[in-house]
Amino acid sequence: MTKPLNQKPILLIVEDDQGLQSQLRWHFDQYETIFAENRADAVAALRLHEASVIIQDLGLPPDEDGVDEGFKCIQDILRIAPSSKIIVMTGKTDHENAIRAVGMGAYDFYHKPVDANTLDLIVQRAFHIFDLEADNRRLTIAKQAPLEGLISNDPQMLKICRQLEKISPTTVTCTLLGESGTGKEVMARAIHQLSPRKNKRFVAINCAAVPENLIESELFGYEKGAFTGANKLTLGKVETANEGTLFLDEIGDMPLNLQAKLLRFLQERVIERVGGRTEIPVDVRVICATNKDLEKMSREGSFREDLFYRICEMTVDIPPLRARQGDKALLARHFQLKFAKEHSQAVSGFTPDAIEAIEGYNWPGNIREMENKIKRAVIMAEGKYITREDLGLAEAGDLSLNLRHVRQEAEKSAILRALSMADHNVSATAKLLGITRPTFYDLVKKYDMQISASSHPDED
Repeated sequence: MTKPLNQKPILLIVEDDQGLQSQLRWHFDQYETIFAENRADAVAALRLHEASVIIQDLGLPPDEDGVDEGFKCIQDILRIAPSSKIIVMTGKTDHENAIRAVGMGAYDFYHKPVDANTLDLIVQRAFHIFDLEADNRRLTIAKQAPLEGLISNDPQMLKICRQLEKISPTTVTCTLLGESGTGKEVMARAIHQLSPRKNKRFVAINCAAVPENLIESELFGYEKGAFTGANKLTLGKVETANEGTLFLDEIGDMPLNLQAKLLRFLQERVIERVGGRTEIPVDVRVICATNKDLEKMSREGSFREDLFYRICEMTVDIPPLRARQGDKALLARHFQLKFAKEHSQAVSGFTPDAIEAIEGYNWPGNIREMENKIKRAVIMAEGKYITREDLGLAEAGDLSLNLRHVRQEAEKSAILRALSMADHNVSATAKLLGITRPTFYDLVKKYDMQISASSHPDED
């Protein structure tokens, strides 16, 4: 948390020794020191004051001679404020527990008795590291906007951004392919903003949202008296976008009879309004998007093959959110900051459990689904940090990033596949896996796997 220049940084000290409290209060007068004597008071003080650095004694009441309460306090603090810096104080002979505390997520440790100058240096460094990390998080979000409106850190998406940068200055007709909610319109607008037409209009029409009997007049406009209710000349989307960009969303839903007229416009760059006879030249950049397989539709006859080749001079395949490395948490934090500001909510971030749920969830609705879930969570969250329950992801699968666990799961999966491929022949299975038969049996025993009784260990 960045403090105003005239406000002292807040230092939370969790210590029940009154004498040590007085000593620390006197020494750390450059900070606003807040004291708590037990775990419950520490949690309450952290929620109230949002301290970024905490000095905590491991021996807390009612377990002053042990460390269980101290470890529970560390867990509570990191659950509430994952980015906070905890400096653990222990006795000189308690080095093992100090190391354990750091392993749990504490920033550093310090052995009693207190040497105020040494502890002062550790605290100063903790505040400095906290501020650097906060700045880095803000800069990371800013840097991950390779194109206007687009936030990503995925190598595949960054490659697509470079592709769009090359497409943008040209007049080539391009089609964006991807599942619903992957950000196709955001990318179309980014192309427009990078093009020489950026100061002209960007006009979008959703071909699936307009009734079939109205879409022609929506696109090409109509003359006065062209049909009942046509009381005045009305320009269509194509003319409105003259000298700018026309975005045809969900073009795979365009009726076949209108596809022929769109093809003529794309070839000749002229239109005729409904009820008119005059050819009107239009200079417009066309970008299309769809979540359908246009190539398959053209083979089946539900989409004109000649139109398919015309609009697919350049195609861009946009990966779904579930396939983007590192983008789930990045986008989640972006939406949390955005909606907290928009709705004036005091929501500071996510609990580690919520981030795990975000990373583990498949997001079938892609970015649009994430945006909606986080907006609701920001509004409905009861604490300063969004939980898994706030997101409605209580049932989402857990995400394991433990390398040992991942390796074990991969080994078990490989053994099962090899057994299936070798028809449960042990020798053949071991050969497929590139190991000896004794090693294979060791792995089977290690993972408590059942081998079919029909296995043939001695067959080649």
